[in-house]
Amino acid sequence: MSEVKNPLPSIASVGEPAWQTLAQKRIYFGHQSVGNNILEGIKDVMNEHHNIKLNIVQIAAPTDIKSPMLGHSRIGKNVDPRSKVQEFAALMSAGIGENTDVAFFKFCYVDVTAKTDVEKLYKGYKDAMDTLRKLYPKTAIIHVTVPLTVSKTSMKTRLKKLLGKKEMWEYDDNVRRNEFNELLRKEYQGKQPLFDLARIESTYPDGTRSSFTKGENTYDSLVPEYTYDGGHLNEKGRRVVAEALLVFLANLNAKSSS
Repeated sequence: MSEVKNPLPSIASVGEPAWQTLAQKRIYFGHQSVGNNILEGIKDVMNEHHNIKLNIVQIAAPTDIKSPMLGHSRIGKNVDPRSKVQEFAALMSAGIGENTDVAFFKFCYVDVTAKTDVEKLYKGYKDAMDTLRKLYPKTAIIHVTVPLTVSKTSMKTRLKKLLGKKEMWEYDDNVRRNEFNELLRKEYQGKQPLFDLARIESTYPDGTRSSFTKGENTYDSLVPEYTYDGGHLNEKGRRVVAEALLVFLANLNAKSSS
């Protein structure tokens, strides 16, 4: 675990006007199973903070978002990240782009593994998002970093390190996710909306980071206390991510309204 501290976003940091503005937005979120975890987390937060009012609706068609809501649907196929990029683009063209104020989707951790050609995936993603931003300039398209999994250091991984092994399957999937996420950060951070899901997932409540080393590099990993199976979010994890996403959306809309 790294000792670099970077506090998690707090619901208390957002003023009432921002929550009221957010409640009037039309938002689309495309996802798979981890996205469901996050939506459950948002419901948890709203159950405690009644001033946060988002109408969460699972939509059947891209034209269903006609009023303020957080509309969501499953998107693409797991293990096939390009299918998610393509379906998001198709949904934007079929009505999401014209009918929403904010639109985004997220990859799943299974979409990026040790076998992924990170540069190729990134280029395809960037080209598609560049096109969509030109076609729908009034819609805020949010980029989302790829979620992580737990990277456990065992006696076996310690031995591999001592022996100087380069192939470490216990770490390699997360290494690729970190590489893809760094490309997103370099391209979009401070320039376009970027929700750093991986950064949140790898941050403990006290601000310290969950990480591992491979060679001379340090990489982010999912906080073990945030998951029940090494990848999906448990109640604590979904709450942490949901709070961060809500704060991000509230601040995003506050900026766009100012």
